[in-house]
Amino acid sequence: MHDGKVKSHQHEDPAKACNTQTTEERLVSPGVTVPRLAAIRIAEDTPTDQLLLSVVHALQAEGRSVAGFIQCKGRKDASGHAEMMLQDIVSGRRICISQPLGRGSRGCRLHPGAVAGIAGPFIEAIETEPDLLVLNRFGKGESEGQGFRSVLEKAYLLGIPVLTSVKPAYLDAWQEFAGNCSTLLPPSRETLLDWSRTVVGSSPANSGDMQHSTGVHSATRFV
Repeated sequence: MHDGKVKSHQHEDPAKACNTQTTEERLVSPGVTVPRLAAIRIAEDTPTDQLLLSVVHALQAEGRSVAGFIQCKGRKDASGHAEMMLQDIVSGRRICISQPLGRGSRGCRLHPGAVAGIAGPFIEAIETEPDLLVLNRFGKGESEGQGFRSVLEKAYLLGIPVLTSVKPAYLDAWQEFAGNCSTLLPPSRETLLDWSRTVVGSSPANSGDMQHSTGVHSATRFV
């Protein structure tokens, strides 16, 4: 049973680990300088969940294994607000992560205990080492060492590429967490697919010529 927090001091932050590596060790493969951690830099009102879902579907259609969670809306709760849900990319299962605060309330509806209840078991689940891990946000919880922070750290240690998103309020915390091991990407489907395809391998499983179809070559840099 979780206490509402997922502790992250078992592992080093990627930024610290990255500083101890040579450039060659940080590359996904020889000659490919693509950081394994990427965050979509978004404004407060930028919708990203459908964008992430579109990228996930495209990669899955190419035979890539993608794991993680994407946020979606559920039914309206007692306060009249739509429930905040996380959808498991692999199983499709939806889990409510919000709490009703009453009508007219402007407080944060995110239930930290619910997120911890998901993140804890998921740390073990990524031992299967999917091609890509997608998490909907690096937000307040992660910036404070909670939320999916430990999942991000575990993925980095296992060498699993991670795609997430970050808002301006938590950009400094992301940079402190990920450092030179990360890159910031625009909310562009084409750019996200280019980064994803490059970081997970040289070609889609069902395509004979990814470089021709996407324009991504081994010298591509995402910085």
